[in-house]
Amino acid sequence: MDYDVDTVGDAAAAAAFRRLVRHLQHRTDAQNVDLMGLAGFCRNCLGDWLAEAAGLSREEGRGLVYGQDYASWKAAHQREATPEQLARMAESVARNP
Repeated sequence: MDYDVDTVGDAAAAAAFRRLVRHLQHRTDAQNVDLMGLAGFCRNCLGDWLAEAAGLSREEGRGLVYGQDYASWKAAHQREATPEQLARMAESVARNP
């Protein structure tokens, strides 16, 4: 079997993307700095990638991912990052292509 993600149909890829976005909207406890520390990307990255692919502004792309404007989400859900979280994030992001 070919495990190249580019072989997945657009409908399936879109459904998986929407499920990921809904999951992230529900899991407000998953902080962006922790996502960055583990995987080297966060909600902002996903919104920016969506904006680039869809010809939207960064604000529009992030709004679609957050389900609201970023500033409102940040005020309601984002906690201050610890030095340890920031260090993990920096190490993780350094491994990105």
